Amino acid sequence: MTCAEATRSFAPVRAVWRELLGRLPWSTIFMTPEWQEAWWDEFGRDEELRLITVGPPDAPLGLAPLQLSSGRITFVGGTDLFDYHDFIAPDPAFYFELFDCLESEPWRTMELSSVPEWSPTLTLLPQAARERGYAIVIEEEDVVPGVTLPESWDAYLAGLRKKDRHELRRKLRRLESAGQVRVRLADAETLERDLALFQEVMAESRAEKREFLNPAREAFFQRMTDRMFEAGYLRLFLLEVGDDPAAAAVLSFDYAGRRLLYNSGYRHGYDHLATGLMLKALCIKDAIESGLTYFDLLRGAEHYKYHLGAVDGRIHRIVVTR
Repeated sequence: MTCAEATRSFAPVRAVWRELLGRLPWSTIFMTPEWQEAWWDEFGRDEELRLITVGPPDAPLGLAPLQLSSGRITFVGGTDLFDYHDFIAPDPAFYFELFDCLESEPWRTMELSSVPEWSPTLTLLPQAARERGYAIVIEEEDVVPGVTLPESWDAYLAGLRKKDRHELRRKLRRLESAGQVRVRLADAETLERDLALFQEVMAESRAEKREFLNPAREAFFQRMTDRMFEAGYLRLFLLEVGDDPAAAAVLSFDYAGRRLLYNSGYRHGYDHLATGLMLKALCIKDAIESGLTYFDLLRGAEHYKYHLGAVDGRIHRIVVTR
């Protein structure tokens, strides 16, 4: 089996990575080289990079974006900034050849977080590991609620529970009656300023978000949003109310026919207008009008997600012991 390993840089594998992504029936923004390289450039100090391409150069089976530290192999990136992880593996044979490529590596455990329930990794990797006599543990890690989008806003509203539909309509009317209200999308000229506004209202909205935004994560947000904007994926929405340029903000991405709501914030001075929830609802409306098929609210079971009609998906953690 042919194995190629990049240990210092993403550059040698970017082209094959993108080619393999294009062959997958599904993928997420977190599986792109742009996202993972942005994370590595900011946080990849204590781990050893292992970007392993499995298969011959002219017909690769898949790519494993891994890192190694103290005998433990994990996906590149942590669960604080990645909502999904997976191999870039369109060919099932990848899973059975991967352990050959890892044979000489000094690992004792492989700990793979945030693998979505629809991924073949959940069935094929354990099968390949058991064939080698390795121990396997699979456990549910978290929920990832989301909304399958209909063809129209009216159809979306009709699909909500009666109480949620009534409350959403009532709050939208209240917001519309508040005066000058506008939803704005960040563009190339405003991105730097709008990202600063987003981080400001994100930190203001909840204490845990303020603690989350430490200097390293703020630097990652800057690096990541620049690259996601350049790639055409970034959608940073701001809700203007009167003279306030950001009564609420939503950082999201459009990727592979889906919109992913990555993070958000709001100012408490507008609690009576529920600006945080209303901007999320308006982002759903915009996603429907943009022809997207799914609105992913990502990791966590916050109540507001279900008021917007979300249904749980699940992500899992896989541990392989050699």
